[in-house]
Amino acid sequence: MKISVVVPCYNADRTLARQLQALARQTVPPWEVIVADNGSTDRSAEVARCFASTLPRFNVVDASSRRGASHARNVGANAATGDVLAFCDADDEVAPDWIEGLQKALSEHCFVASRFDLTKLNPYLQYVHPQALGLIEDPTFDFLPRAGACGLAILRSVHELVGGFDERIRYHEDTDYCWKVQLAGMTLAWAPDAVIHVQHRSSDIEKFRQARLWAASQVKVYKKYRPLGMRKISNRAALEEWFRVARLFARLAVHGGTWSDFAWRLGTRIGRLQGSIACAVLLL
Repeated sequence: MKISVVVPCYNADRTLARQLQALARQTVPPWEVIVADNGSTDRSAEVARCFASTLPRFNVVDASSRRGASHARNVGANAATGDVLAFCDADDEVAPDWIEGLQKALSEHCFVASRFDLTKLNPYLQYVHPQALGLIEDPTFDFLPRAGACGLAILRSVHELVGGFDERIRYHEDTDYCWKVQLAGMTLAWAPDAVIHVQHRSSDIEKFRQARLWAASQVKVYKKYRPLGMRKISNRAALEEWFRVARLFARLAVHGGTWSDFAWRLGTRIGRLQGSIACAVLLL
C-alpha cells in the first residue's frame, strides 16, 4: 500500500521538525512525504528540506498561490504519487505506528480517520477530544459523521472523484470534505490504531480566534448542506447559549477563574453572527 503523506505548512518552523521526525520513525515507512508550504515567511521550508535525506521520496512543494490549508492539501495531493493520501498537520505528532494503523484500517475501508490524543502534547489540558473516542457526531451540528482533517486517509481515486478539499471554505473544510465523500457513496471509518498527538491552542486569545473562524465557516457549511438533508439548527437554542455565555462572564468577573471556556464560547457566538451576515443565513 503506497501511502503518500501530505503535510500542509504555514509558519510552523517551531513544530515541523517534530512532526517530520515522527514520520521518519514509523514502524512502517510512508511511501513518500510531501510538505506543502502555504507561503511561510519563517524558516519552515528550510527546516523541511533538512529531512530530504531522512525521509523516502521527500518533497517540498510551493502552495503559496492561495492561502488556506485546503489549498495546501490539494497542491500536496496533486504532487503525490501514492495510491493513498494521508493528511497530518505540521504542529501535531504522529504516533510511531500511525502508518501501520492506517494500513490496517485501509485494508477494509477507502476513507478513514485517525484517533486523536491530546495528552502527550498538552499535559495540563483537562479536555477529551471527541475523536479520541470515535468519529465526531455532534448533536448541535447534525448531519453525517465527520473527523478532523489532520489524520484523514483516503484512496487517491476517491479524493479526485470529489474534487479534493473545497478551497472556498477556510475552516471546517474537513467537515465539508467528510460529508461530500460520504454523499458520494463512501463510508467514513474510524482507525483507532492510527494515533495522532494533537497540539491544542494554548492561549485564550488563540482559542477565541479559532472558535470565531470555525463558527463563521460553520455557517457556510450549514448553508451548503441544509438543502441536502442536514437538520435545521434551532436559533432558540443559540439564544439560550448567548444567555449562558453572559452568565459565565458575570460569574468569572465576580469570582474569578479560568477564561478558557468563556473565550471559546464567545468566539463561537461571534463567529456565528459574522457567518450569518456573510452568508445571509440566520444561524446564531
